[in-house]
Amino acid sequence: MTDNIAVNRRFLSQVEQAIQVANNEIIHKQVAPITTERMLSFAVAVAKLRANYIELAFRFADAKHASNDEEGAVIEELDKHRKRFEIARNSFIALQRAIELGYVTVE
Repeated sequence: MTDNIAVNRRFLSQVEQAIQVANNEIIHKQVAPITTERMLSFAVAVAKLRANYIELAFRFADAKHASNDEEGAVIEELDKHRKRFEIARNSFIALQRAIELGYVTVE
C-alpha cells in the first residue's frame, strides 16, 4: 500500500512538472514579457472597470426612474459593466494563479 502511494505521488509530481513546462512555453509564446509594469497596467485596467461598474450602480440606486422600461435599460447597461469587470477580474486572477503555480516566468 505504501509503495502505491509513493508511486502515485511521484507520478503526480511528474505530471505537474510537465504541465508547468507546457503552460510556461505556451503562455510565454503568446503573452511575454510578464513584467511588474504590465501587471500594474492590467490591475489599473481592472480597477477602472470596477469603478465604472460601481459608479453606474450608484447612479442606478440614486436615480428616480420614470418607467419600468427606463429602469430596465439602466439594468441592462449595469449588467454589461458587471460582465466587463468580472471578465477582466477573472483574467487577472487567472494570471496571478498561473504565476503562483510556476506556469509563468516573470521578468
